[in-house]
Amino acid sequence: MALAVAAGAVVLVGVLGVGLLSGSFTPSKDTASAEGTTVQANGGHWTNITADRLATMLAHKDFTLVNVKTPYSGEIQGTDLYIPYDQVGARAAELPADKTAKVIVYCRTGHESAIAAQALIDLGYTNIDNLDGGMTAWTASGRQLVTVDRSGG
Repeated sequence: MALAVAAGAVVLVGVLGVGLLSGSFTPSKDTASAEGTTVQANGGHWTNITADRLATMLAHKDFTLVNVKTPYSGEIQGTDLYIPYDQVGARAAELPADKTAKVIVYCRTGHESAIAAQALIDLGYTNIDNLDGGMTAWTASGRQLVTVDRSGG
């Protein structure tokens, strides 16, 4: 499956249902490409990308990077927003208004960000990437996390 990438920011938006919060949502993986692995979800899809791919993308950033890990435990340099995965719908106004903008989500291991990616699909976003393996994969690739005071938001 081809993924059309539009120039612009990435957006994370969603409304979490009981099934998502309970962990009953299980996306099915579709196809792999140089861009990543496309994951078919309820009403759309997202692409799981590697830490190396994200690092390359950060060098020419044209997306919104959203940390959805709860509780907060650090982040990748260049993160635009911290929105806990279970608050994506409630804080949708913080996300890009353009639902075709590129949004990349991540958490510690990829579970909470997969829930957030589905929430974004539910909100109508169409250009979503998820960091496969999350911050664990990021640090395993030799990269560092930073800590930012996110208490105001």
